[in-house]
Amino acid sequence: MTDQTLFLIKPNAVQHKHIGHIISIVEENGFVLRNIKIIKFDCDSAGVFYAMHKGKEFYDRLVSFMCSGDTIALHLSRRNAVQKLRELVGDADPDKRKQGTIRSLYAEGITENAVHASDSDEAAAREIELIFGDLKALA
Repeated sequence: MTDQTLFLIKPNAVQHKHIGHIISIVEENGFVLRNIKIIKFDCDSAGVFYAMHKGKEFYDRLVSFMCSGDTIALHLSRRNAVQKLRELVGDADPDKRKQGTIRSLYAEGITENAVHASDSDEAAAREIELIFGDLKALA
């Protein structure tokens, strides 16, 4: 069974020209690219996307960071897509990152962690719809 997930290459990784390297890692690990889009979050669209974090200490910093430049959105598929991508991405916390993960290679901190990966099948469905669906706030 093929599952779907959303993957974002965040503004710092885009700015440092890591897009191709990161996509190669994802493809080499069995993911199939279904759709790709360059987006520029504004405060409203970043707020919608990260609504589950509203009220948390890092929320404003995260929204500001996501609005700081272009983001590359990828709709990916493979068996156990969410779990496998989360393993490949690695932990947001630099002290918990395993060597060889995308974040160990390209992250610059907790917020500037290079990439986003959906954390559940439900989140993946929501995020894919937000980015690739008809929500005009993220168009």
